[in-house]
Amino acid sequence: MRPEQVRRFRLHRQFLADRDGTDPVATARRLLGVQAQVPSAAAQAVAVRSPDGTADDGTVDAALAAGTLVRTWAARGTLHLLAADQAPSLLALLAAARSWDKGSWQREFATAEQMTALEAAVVDVLADGAVLTREELTAALVAHSGDEGLAEAIRSGWGTVLKPLAWQGLICHGPPAGTRVTFTRPAWPGLPDADEAARTIVPAFLAAHGPATPTAFDAWLLRGMTPKARLRRWFTDLLADGTLTEVTVDGEVRYARTEDLDDLAAAPPVGTRLLGPFDPYVLGAGTADTDLLPAEHRKEVSRAAGWIAPVVVDDGRVVGTWSADDDRLVLAPFAGPVDPGAEPAVWSRVLGRPLTLPA
Repeated sequence: MRPEQVRRFRLHRQFLADRDGTDPVATARRLLGVQAQVPSAAAQAVAVRSPDGTADDGTVDAALAAGTLVRTWAARGTLHLLAADQAPSLLALLAAARSWDKGSWQREFATAEQMTALEAAVVDVLADGAVLTREELTAALVAHSGDEGLAEAIRSGWGTVLKPLAWQGLICHGPPAGTRVTFTRPAWPGLPDADEAARTIVPAFLAAHGPATPTAFDAWLLRGMTPKARLRRWFTDLLADGTLTEVTVDGEVRYARTEDLDDLAAAPPVGTRLLGPFDPYVLGAGTADTDLLPAEHRKEVSRAAGWIAPVVVDDGRVVGTWSADDDRLVLAPFAGPVDPGAEPAVWSRVLGRPLTLPA
């Protein structure tokens, strides 16, 4: 199998070939989450996958308000929009790694005793549907635990000590209070067993981002922190029962869902697509994937402070970056000219303003 077949399959599965995403929840479920560290980027990622959505049409906010979409820390410790019915299984895999038990993490952020106290405290302070701002949450958790030393860590916008609580299903983002972030308790009663959850999450990942290796899956999930024996078992068990099949992509053994093999072989070429910042298509494979992005151009896409630039994709391969300067669509191809096709009209719709190419 050639890399271009993989890229075409992913474009079709991720609602980018035909822009056939139906709503934010279905899109988040298919993609196993939409990174939402930058809310506007998440809204753009949803809108560009739909036939007529816009980044400010309110559909994401409506799904969050209805509880069918949840905003919380998920893959790689970053904020994501997750389908509420899929979130517990995904979080179970993150929680199972217990990354906050590592001595290096505890020396930098909080001790095991402090985290145990926070886990107990957050259950109490967010009981009965409470919704608290960051300042209110900080005050309540410090008062409950009696540990003033935690205040700065809880108050931090990075949310490092809150992420383990989110991964255990104890906290998530609530509805915004004006411009302020709020926190609440998720609606689900608990998380499933991680090994059982993997039986749905691993195939779901491969259905949108495959074929892939276990290493690539774990890089997307938790930057390689899942215990290796457990990670191997997830894949080998699914291979043994026929859910997965080994495929070879340019000499590398990867895994695909058995039911996807025909679609992988038949996925037709896809023309030029412009993707917004932090797009799941890029993050699913990762910018280190040279099938996706030439190594010599990685720094043009993966920039300072973790920023992932908007990209120009030709038949699934990143061939440049782009920006919208007022009403001008500015392309920055890596080499040679790029024909954006209908993409200026698509992004005019997504951003809600006309975009034209410079003369």
